[in-house]
Amino acid sequence: MENDLRKIIKEIFLAGVNIVKPDVLIPHFVSLEKDVLIIEKHRFQLADIRNIFLIGAGKASALMAQAMENILGPRITAGHIVTKYGHSVPLKYAGVTEAGHPVPDENGLRGTENIVSIVSRASEDDLVICVISGGGSALLTDVPDACSLNDLKALTDLLLKSGANINEMNCIRKHLSKVKGGMLSHTAYPARVVSLILSDVIGDPLDVIASGPTAPDPTTFRDALGIIEKYGISDNVPGNIIEILNDGILKKRKETLKESDEAFRLTTNLVIGNNSLALQKAKEKAEAYGYSAKIITNAIRSDVSDAADFIFSSLVKLKNENAGIKSCLLFGGEPTIKITGNGLGGRNQHLALLMAEKLKDLRGVIFLAGGTDGTDGPTDAAGAIADPGTVKRSEILGLDIKKFISDCDSNNFFRQEGGLIITGPTQTNVMDLMIVLIN
Repeated sequence: MENDLRKIIKEIFLAGVNIVKPDVLIPHFVSLEKDVLIIEKHRFQLADIRNIFLIGAGKASALMAQAMENILGPRITAGHIVTKYGHSVPLKYAGVTEAGHPVPDENGLRGTENIVSIVSRASEDDLVICVISGGGSALLTDVPDACSLNDLKALTDLLLKSGANINEMNCIRKHLSKVKGGMLSHTAYPARVVSLILSDVIGDPLDVIASGPTAPDPTTFRDALGIIEKYGISDNVPGNIIEILNDGILKKRKETLKESDEAFRLTTNLVIGNNSLALQKAKEKAEAYGYSAKIITNAIRSDVSDAADFIFSSLVKLKNENAGIKSCLLFGGEPTIKITGNGLGGRNQHLALLMAEKLKDLRGVIFLAGGTDGTDGPTDAAGAIADPGTVKRSEILGLDIKKFISDCDSNNFFRQEGGLIITGPTQTNVMDLMIVLIN
């Protein structure tokens, strides 16, 4: 029975993942009818377009580009994509660079230079198609003058460990870049730009997803510095970065692009997939298995411990109200985690570890937390599964769950206990899915 439930909850999770894969989504938004390219409601006469450039950055962007190549073929003049290591797919008309994520590296710099070089060639008779997905903030990397790549790496590491959310991290990143915060649209101007976006951010804010390379940015240098101060890391952030942000506040550096910029008159941003779509498909799959399914929220952004409390209270409430009814609760979003130990894990595995402890005295309940991109933290796991037997099995193995929690060592715990979800790179990314089955 337990193995059957694990199989079912995994299939519900994968149903949500598969619906937001680029090769499924893009044909719904993009088509070619004779010599007319149709992107949603926008029509482009190919006879009027001199060049089509295909660029992009993100964990899913290589597969997004491949889907575009399947539609446009040799009509693509040139292109380049930057994606995470292990996430590339064969492309015929665009180059691909694999680079570091979540900490930027030299490959990200080189790949971004290729993108900027291509976009800089664009003129008013050209169309730039940009495929953007989660992870683009780290993968689309450039280094401001008076700063080094090592400075950016150090900053990224500090922010990841601080508990800063993605909106806050990307506010800072935008103000240390000449490609983020709308600047890619600025570089492409006066060409027409269409961005197809797979959202990995709650609420789908265009300026936050991949740090908004083709979207206006409402944030400021002062906001960026304020976030660093909020998390008490000012003394540890490289001095060059603090100086750049202070110069921006003093208007010695140019702000990110705002909505009034002329480039946005020629830019169209389309969100083609998000967490809500994945949750809806997961709900349908649960219902096909006979569960009464309910989406509780797609906006979990709290610390994992608070997320665990919320999920547990939701399941206890439903279990008491719907005694005897097979029920499924679905949650989405992206909780944060403040790392307190030297272990190996990710936010989803850690959330499952916290839930394992909470579920130990219940019966007939199983929980899954997984990243839709297939990678949770710096591990090869998408997430993990916990049930009332998790703690008992771990005790038999001599594992102290409280120590693994305090060490943030969820990956090693579940690797030994057997609860890891290994999907490999899924070529998509719409944040995380959390699923509860009550039997």
